[in-house]
Amino acid sequence: MCELLALSSSRPARLNFSLKTLAAHSAEPGVAPDGWGVAFYDGPDVALFRQAAPAAGSRLVRFLESQGPRTELAISHIRHATQGRLSLANTQPFSRAMAGRMHVFAHNGHLQGIRDSGLKLLGPSLPVGETDSEWAFGLLLERLQALWGRNTPPTVADRHTVLGAFATEMRALGPANFLYADGDALFVHADRRKQQLSGKTAAPGLWVLQKKCALQQPRRSAEEQANQVGVAVEPAEQFLTLVASVPLTDEAWVPLAQGELLVVREGSVITP
Repeated sequence: MCELLALSSSRPARLNFSLKTLAAHSAEPGVAPDGWGVAFYDGPDVALFRQAAPAAGSRLVRFLESQGPRTELAISHIRHATQGRLSLANTQPFSRAMAGRMHVFAHNGHLQGIRDSGLKLLGPSLPVGETDSEWAFGLLLERLQALWGRNTPPTVADRHTVLGAFATEMRALGPANFLYADGDALFVHADRRKQQLSGKTAAPGLWVLQKKCALQQPRRSAEEQANQVGVAVEPAEQFLTLVASVPLTDEAWVPLAQGELLVVREGSVITP
């Protein structure tokens, strides 16, 4: 089974342990031995790393676990191939440039008949590989393009509306757990997936963990403390949200309901 992982944080952070745990799952029988990828956002751009090989034995994964870039937004995926060859082109997450920023997408599930609409994908939405997941990403980009074609970035509410309608259509085709990011916000859609214990396809398809971490305040001189005006004070807390196909730690992960669509920005779940 493919697995998804996403990070949203109010301050730059590293995936390290979460990425290490996700990669280890690719060594388990029948999980996801057919490729891996991770996209680290830096403003509107991304540093994208992918390999069409198991994550568990990858030296690059081991390097990223300890030396990967700090980021406020990241999406990762390990692949169990059900469609398409074992190749880089079919390895997620997928990324495309649109409206001056990188858009990133990763999906877990099988979308039967997604190409039957007859719609021809063009330009940035044209798939490079052969998977239903990348086709779904192309369809999503087609629908978002009108929003991002304006002079100003679309509102979160407008993007949420488009993502919600898209998710409803995808669920009708099959399991449609997906992560989508545009450098500003992370959109998380939970559906159903094959459960490890029962073997049945059911919810939850995704789990979420929200954390608030206290930060050590930098020491200030007596002069700075006496004159507070104009002194930049670092925030005392860091907000962080992790999303994964299965809980990666012993912490209080919360299962998402089938059809639930979250918007996460700067480490916090927000209301569109």
